Amino acid sequence: MSLAEIKITVHRSIADIAPAEWNACANPARLDAPDIAADGLYQGERHNPFLSHAFLHALEASGSVGARAGWAPFHLAIENERKKIVAIAPCYLKSHSQGEYVFDHAWADAYERAGGDYYPKLQVSVPFTPVNGRRLLVAGENDAGSRAALIAGLRALRQQAGASSVHVTFPTPQEWHALGDAGFLQRTGQQFHFFNSGYANFEEFLSELASRKRKAIRKEREAARRDGIEIEWITGRDLTEAHWDAFFAFYMDTGSRKWGRPYLTRKFFSLVGGTLADRILLVMAKRAGRYIAGALNFIGDDALYGRNWGAIEEHPLLHFEVCYYQAIEFGITRRLRRVEAGAQGEHKLARGYRPVTTYSAHDFADPRMTRAIGDYLKSERQHVEAAIDFYGEHVPFRKVPEPQCR
Repeated sequence: MSLAEIKITVHRSIADIAPAEWNACANPARLDAPDIAADGLYQGERHNPFLSHAFLHALEASGSVGARAGWAPFHLAIENERKKIVAIAPCYLKSHSQGEYVFDHAWADAYERAGGDYYPKLQVSVPFTPVNGRRLLVAGENDAGSRAALIAGLRALRQQAGASSVHVTFPTPQEWHALGDAGFLQRTGQQFHFFNSGYANFEEFLSELASRKRKAIRKEREAARRDGIEIEWITGRDLTEAHWDAFFAFYMDTGSRKWGRPYLTRKFFSLVGGTLADRILLVMAKRAGRYIAGALNFIGDDALYGRNWGAIEEHPLLHFEVCYYQAIEFGITRRLRRVEAGAQGEHKLARGYRPVTTYSAHDFADPRMTRAIGDYLKSERQHVEAAIDFYGEHVPFRKVPEPQCR
């Protein structure tokens, strides 16, 4: 597909694109295996719930995402000669750098001190979601041509919108390399993921750990359930508005203390629960007959993704139990390849999670920014690689298990 055969369109709302057209690009049926990163770890997803029309529409329709929130939708679409959408980039015009998990605040400060305007900027991402996944969403077989068209379209959109830059956060390794080949600056980061090596149950996973770590986890799990705390898994048609009311109270209480202003509105949880119930797992903690804490997870075809946690009572180690150990148990039960428990968190290492690389790519209109940030990123990538190597040498396993395909 040549550039002469296509039309580039910009959509100010995801509602302007039919769900079937969006989903054909976001989660195409032909995508039957995950991408593999250079380190051999899984960094792809056959079906990624965050890329679905339903998830992104819930963000917009609930007011969690929009111009007033500083996330104005600017979705880029490629139409072929038959006016059929064949590729999409989920894109937002942003007036701040909140909710991204790839931090560029120092870049913004430096550019504005030099007399430039860093905002608005274009963000190609899933808002509030630090999960590696496809960002250059292609429906057809011509991946390279459609990717090239999307990249050219993003640069044209940057100029048209008067944006300082384009930021593609948490793309797949393949996309990261394609963006780098196109001249985008390449950045890496790190997270900690649990990999399921075909465990039959949680105890078999524990048997892979060093004795001291195994005993520590058992003690943590026992301590977390003191005071009569019970844990429930809620998913699918069992999810009710009462569950969302309870979870939203946890989310607001914890989010207000941690971030100052939580991103998601109450309406979002109802909307996403109504359309993606089978892709949602709520892990809820109950004491004395009432819910006191919970974690929201999304279920992909290959992974369980931990997204939000909150509590209205403080109990030692309950966060680890609800967010990490219960997620591992669910992932093993569902025979998922891995668990991604969110951004950052060195404390996950001692609990059976392993270091992995995350990716982002950045393109600036001002060549001075390109030069300055390019030099910085060369050094940063080396530090990230060294940190991942260091953490990899300190995983708690007796023998490091290799991720297994099923």
